[in-house]
Amino acid sequence: MPLREHLVELRKRVFLAACGLVVGAIGGWLLFDPVFHALQEPLLNAAEARGASASVNFGGLASAFDMRLKVSFFLGAILTSPWWLFQLWAFVTPGLTRRERGYAVGFVGAAAPLFLAGSYLAWTTMPTAVRVMTDFIPEQATNLIDAQNYLSFVMRFVLAFGVAFVLPVIMVALNMAGVVRASTWAKGWRWAVMLAFVFAAVMTPTPDAITMVIMALPICGLYFIALGLCLLHDRRVDKARVAAGLPRLDGTMADEPAGTPASVHSEEPGPA
Repeated sequence: MPLREHLVELRKRVFLAACGLVVGAIGGWLLFDPVFHALQEPLLNAAEARGASASVNFGGLASAFDMRLKVSFFLGAILTSPWWLFQLWAFVTPGLTRRERGYAVGFVGAAAPLFLAGSYLAWTTMPTAVRVMTDFIPEQATNLIDAQNYLSFVMRFVLAFGVAFVLPVIMVALNMAGVVRASTWAKGWRWAVMLAFVFAAVMTPTPDAITMVIMALPICGLYFIALGLCLLHDRRVDKARVAAGLPRLDGTMADEPAGTPASVHSEEPGPA
């Protein structure tokens, strides 16, 4: 597909995803009150357990309205995750056959629950994180926390882990689209593990290593599951191409070991 058509397709998918996000944000606006109380509950519970006072405050005249918009779009991103994940699939795989396009159901069916699972895992660690941070409040003191900073941090934390859990599914999608082979993902497994732990260390607000490991291990596990699926897909495709008398996707033939660099193939010189 030419670059111009790629850009047109990207604009189309971004527009459709944005429309779905706006619709979800309308629903999020209606659910703001219970969700707002749920978002600040870890802070209030942690402060109450220590016998201290803490509250979420809006420092500006328009802060409450601005925060309601942010929370609404946060909820919209979660509620419409199957829709914008489908748009991502449709952009990554525009040239697949009708049968392969049917894999979109499997992609969304796997990506949406993983996104929700990552978000839920992040949410379950928030009480511990907030408790650790509020332990520094002196006794008989009141912690007046800016609503913008606190709620924005919670929402970024939840969404970041949701997206991180979707990345392995995107790995499989790129592999099925023929963009990246499994051997490429396999070569970078050390970098993937390191980045998973770095990401967990940066995003996890608690200073203990146990929480970091708990957050990083699922990401690593999903990476290796995705790698295994990519290897199976490449093996199946190579087998079908060899049966049809075609070279493998890496350029090698049936009687040659897979992964042989194309540069080693050279014609024998003819008679002088």
